[in-house]
Amino acid sequence: MRATPLHPRFGLEIHDIDLRHVTAETGYPAIRDAFETHSLLLFRNQQLDDEAHLAFGALFGPIEDRSQGKYGDKPRMDNVTNLLPDGRVAPKDDSVTLNNIANQLWHTDSTFLPVPALANILAARVLSSSGGETEFASTRAAWKDLPEDLKARTRHAVLHHRLAYSRAKVSQKMAQEEHYTRWADQSWKAVWHNPVNGEDALFIASHAFAVEGLPEAEGQALIDELIAFATRPGAVYTHAWRPGDVLIWDERAMLHRGRPWPYEEERTLASICVSARDVDGLNRMRPGT
Repeated sequence: MRATPLHPRFGLEIHDIDLRHVTAETGYPAIRDAFETHSLLLFRNQQLDDEAHLAFGALFGPIEDRSQGKYGDKPRMDNVTNLLPDGRVAPKDDSVTLNNIANQLWHTDSTFLPVPALANILAARVLSSSGGETEFASTRAAWKDLPEDLKARTRHAVLHHRLAYSRAKVSQKMAQEEHYTRWADQSWKAVWHNPVNGEDALFIASHAFAVEGLPEAEGQALIDELIAFATRPGAVYTHAWRPGDVLIWDERAMLHRGRPWPYEEERTLASICVSARDVDGLNRMRPGT
């Protein structure tokens, strides 16, 4: 594949591939190899509709369903948008907008679910006139660069995750809605081992609210220190979206966040997450294993 680096430590733009034509036998093995090695992949000038988007995602594994079966067994999109069901752009004080603002905290998707995500596949549908970038930082690079004392404190740590915790940083009222409280707290080891290439990465998010065995303030200070280190100046790639862009990233090895845009304008990114499996290293992430 012809490719261009996005950042000196991670990320590739892959050229001359139409994702609609990728199959398990053709194209996917090379894409999956690049995914495991570089963690963030960009494909420009794509024309994925929902069906093609879901079919491509299914090559990586099972499509995540946060509705808990509400809409049946068929995989469906879970778009990132500020549109309400009636087609209006959500007001700035609406929970839809506030949730998008909460996504501007550095996070890893789905750490608050019983099964976390392996990958997110995000495609530009409707872009705002300005802003709305997505930023990325490699937690694999961060783990390699961590000072030894901080690495020792983190190596065997277990972090507790809760979606309502990150949402409360933006709005206490929003955080109390059933949509954000429906899942029990989840616990994951702080370092994810990639079984394909043997690399380790921090597994951390704005949803992380405690470190097992540490007092609340001390645990939160450690979480904040790790996120700050991973996203320090020079460690971040900022993606300015263009129509037709598709980004795929490894949730086991990346932090990301959205950036503000004029909230009176629609911004819609077609989104699916793919759930991690034991073959992706999930079995080793559970405390006590």
